[in-house]
Amino acid sequence: MARGKFITLEGTEGVGKTTNRQYIQNYLEAKGIPLCVTREPGGTPLAEEVRELLLSKRDETVDEQAELLLVFAARAQHLNQVIVPALERGEWVLCDRFTDATYAYQGAGRGLSLSTIETLEQLVQGDLRPDLTIVLDIDVETGLARAGQRAALDRFESEAVEFFHRVRAGYQQRVAANPSQYAVVDAGQSLEDVQQDIKSVLDGLLSAS
Repeated sequence: MARGKFITLEGTEGVGKTTNRQYIQNYLEAKGIPLCVTREPGGTPLAEEVRELLLSKRDETVDEQAELLLVFAARAQHLNQVIVPALERGEWVLCDRFTDATYAYQGAGRGLSLSTIETLEQLVQGDLRPDLTIVLDIDVETGLARAGQRAALDRFESEAVEFFHRVRAGYQQRVAANPSQYAVVDAGQSLEDVQQDIKSVLDGLLSAS
């Protein structure tokens, strides 16, 4: 059985990942593609508990190394329980955030060592990398204004605006370093135009499969 494709969806706060994840899911399922839709941090009961630890506001300062290790602990569980088995069954996997988010948030945002992240990435993932990463990009202030209209902000969403400028720059650096893996979509457009761009990206992946 042919291995499934691994698609990840990335972006800073307020880019519309949830809405566009649903669009991608509907589009691929309409094409008859067996699909596993999941998210990070999370995707399994244990990893969802870690997600709650990571996102919850607390009086205690969260050590940056502890945050990084929790992210990869959840990822190890998620990969081995959900993502890898689905790919081996021939399903496509659509994941809301993956390791690019770690490079962007913990690397660029927190200033943690990229070589440390690379070491953990290799330890947890081996050679597994996404076949395609769609990066929804928007200017930071617009994205944060959108996020603030949704619901109460979590621990990450409550960071200072400068943090998110660093995160966005981190994503841009990832794309520049390996452009063939990424498709950048302007999330500041109308939803219709955003989804038309996503459709074009997916059509290209399907035609190459």
